[in-house]
Amino acid sequence: MARTGRETDLFDPVRRHLEAQGFTVRAEVEHCDVVAYRAGVLVVVELKQRFGVDLLMQATSRQRITEHVYVAVPGASLRDRRRRRRTERLLRRLELGLILVNDGSPRPTARTIFDPSPYRQRRPSRLRSRVLEEMIGRTDVRNEGGATRRKLMTAYRENALQIACFLATVGPLSPKELRDLGCGARTAPILQRNVYGWFRRLERGLYDVTPEGRRAIEEHPDVAADYLRPLKEADGRDAPSRPFAGVSSDEEPVQELE
Repeated sequence: MARTGRETDLFDPVRRHLEAQGFTVRAEVEHCDVVAYRAGVLVVVELKQRFGVDLLMQATSRQRITEHVYVAVPGASLRDRRRRRRTERLLRRLELGLILVNDGSPRPTARTIFDPSPYRQRRPSRLRSRVLEEMIGRTDVRNEGGATRRKLMTAYRENALQIACFLATVGPLSPKELRDLGCGARTAPILQRNVYGWFRRLERGLYDVTPEGRRAIEEHPDVAADYLRPLKEADGRDAPSRPFAGVSSDEEPVQELE
């Protein structure tokens, strides 16, 4: 059966589902799509072809009537696993139940996925730690809130750029020397993994910046200036103490030494 777009098409399978559980069912009672009653338990169900804010507003409004409030939507509307998982999490948080209607058969059926129940807030400590670590690792507001489809200045990327700035300014350095300059405990892993291709190893324990790293510095002059300012102020200069070590930005990187 082709999927229809009317809420009334969801009513019969929901009604049969509730009646099979011993409920007496009525429709459109005081603005409620479906009302069911059994042995002192009053149930309200709101019907919608698509899950959205309007459905949530209606359902949460019905919680003033009873704590047993469900939303009923076609199963096809939550076919995407990620969307369904997020939808179920939101409904549980709002203490709403979920009924899915299988509208792909000649005689659609409904089934209860979960009932309304009190919500207990759980904040995974690992996720909280990740957010705090990422926030503390960033030195300033370098992204625009709400931005998508563009490179973000993460704490990891910022740390890698800091290392590139010091290598481009001072010359080849060891991880220990970079840590002494303030590059942090992740200096060695960042150099070794070389996620962005900004570094090259000259010999064991000695690294330099690549042309890609220099271009990254040029793309973020404000970040580079922030990192180099303490170094320049400490040395009382506006330019590097010695010429850039290694290759220029127009040359190819040399072969790494084993």
